[in-house]
Amino acid sequence: MNPVTLLPFIVLIGAMFLMTRSAKKKQAAAANMRNEMQPGTGVRTIGGMYATVKELHDDTVLLEVAPGVHAIYAKNAIGAVLDDAEYNRIVHGDAEELDVDGAIVPDDASSLTEADEDTSKDAKPDLVKKTEADDAEQADDTADKKTEGKADGEADAK
Repeated sequence: MNPVTLLPFIVLIGAMFLMTRSAKKKQAAAANMRNEMQPGTGVRTIGGMYATVKELHDDTVLLEVAPGVHAIYAKNAIGAVLDDAEYNRIVHGDAEELDVDGAIVPDDASSLTEADEDTSKDAKPDLVKKTEADDAEQADDTADKKTEGKADGEADAK
């Protein structure tokens, strides 16, 4: 048989081997995570329910889903074992402590600009710096308008 015809089969078998190997690694990691469970640990089931582990058995786990409410689940139904900080943040709504050394961003931009104390709140600041040439052009424009006798936008109405 020609080696060129065997090449697609070899590639296919190699791809299947790599896929099964990665699936086995994921299964081993999930089993290891489930074996690390201890009473008092917060967990999330594959259905998305958060609970606290009360008792561990061979194939089952007793979970406390609410104070005084217990349910028995299969160990395979545990999707994730959560650390205490993450469990408390999700279930109890505990806020994470903020970094007080970091920069604090204000809610609005008004505190980022310093307003002059002598200006009133009604006055709008002039954001463009005027030069003497700009003043001369403005004076020429007003003089031209007066000589034409019509303002911009006006037409002869009869």
